[in-house]
Amino acid sequence: MKGSLIIVSFFIVGIILGMTDLLPIDIQNSQWSFYTLCALMFSVGISVGNNPESINRFHTLNPGLLLLPVMTILGTLTGCLVVSFLLPERSMSECMAVGSGFGYYSLSSIFITEYKGAELGILALISNIGREVITLLFAPLMVRWFGNLAPISAGGATTMDTTLPIITRCCGKEYAIVSIFHGFIVDFSVPFLVTLFCSVNF
Repeated sequence: MKGSLIIVSFFIVGIILGMTDLLPIDIQNSQWSFYTLCALMFSVGISVGNNPESINRFHTLNPGLLLLPVMTILGTLTGCLVVSFLLPERSMSECMAVGSGFGYYSLSSIFITEYKGAELGILALISNIGREVITLLFAPLMVRWFGNLAPISAGGATTMDTTLPIITRCCGKEYAIVSIFHGFIVDFSVPFLVTLFCSVNF
């Protein structure tokens, strides 16, 4: 939990610095976040690669884990469908479009803004950032209460990048490959599902 709070604290500090223009503009508009993410992935890769037992354990995992991203997608969309009944001002398709971001806030909010307007795009941004932050904050509790797969499913598309370190720490290195596979499949589905639900109206 302490590690999650530190990560979120850095996120909040970043927001404050961005809002107050304390950083030079060239730094704000550069690719620093991309390079930092690459370095993070490189570090996790080294950590997993230094422990060959992690790869061996993956072969012993239940093949049913390959269905985890499918269940994450279906579970999220079902939840969005239920929530749509509590938000009469929003259609089912709009709620499911927002949920189809699966934490991939940068891409999904752009798509939704283009198709449905800035208001729903901002809602998608906040919703998907919230999914990531909740995973970062509560991953240890999810493991304790619901098992090692819970934070992976909760992380959605972020489990192959931003939430991978906390998942690896809380669930164990043997779940890193499952987390990356899960994130890749869910991530891949985002542009298709968001576009689909933005194109229909029900």
